[in-house]
Amino acid sequence: MNLFISYLWKDPQLFCAVSIMVIFSICCHEFVHSYTALKFGDDTAAERGHLTLNPFKQMGVMSLILLALFGLAWGCVPIDKTKLRGKHAYAAVSVSGPLTNVVLSQFFAILCLTVALLGIDNRFAISMLCYGAALNLLLAILNMMPIPGLDGWGVLTDFFPKLASEAGETVKGTYFLLIALFFVFFDKVFQFCQSAILLELEMFAGLLTK
Repeated sequence: MNLFISYLWKDPQLFCAVSIMVIFSICCHEFVHSYTALKFGDDTAAERGHLTLNPFKQMGVMSLILLALFGLAWGCVPIDKTKLRGKHAYAAVSVSGPLTNVVLSQFFAILCLTVALLGIDNRFAISMLCYGAALNLLLAILNMMPIPGLDGWGVLTDFFPKLASEAGETVKGTYFLLIALFFVFFDKVFQFCQSAILLELEMFAGLLTK
């Protein structure tokens, strides 16, 4: 298995494009978490400087290093649930990140379709825009899994608080087994996301060219 960083000298254009796409998508995800939390009364993330797209703030050095080496990355912002106001505010904050990725997915898909319909002959740009659409769809699906530490768990426990207090080691182990299986079948999940985006583009292109 090749390390992701090997593409830095094999195909530097691909390495840079993918890295920028991943970093931008994660930073947007975390920024919206911070902004939504602030709107619901929790200024913790905002006070700590997370209303930014700065990857060193939103992702951290370790995440950026692992992205460069293995193509794996994450982001994290501090949320204080005791400061949140409004019913199911924590669910709203949690779901805001994945929804951002859904919006970004559609944004990149529209750009990809626009470039193709304009007849711009740049296969690399088209493939990277399609990749960005599939990547963000993947991030949305991953983050909405009901697993401790992911946004889906935040939504689930906000509606069913007892799950958080009753989640023992066995339950947590089951959840982490699910995420392990997700990564085992990562390629298939990503291929599904790519197929979904391509199908969407074909449908829209068909409608626009009629």
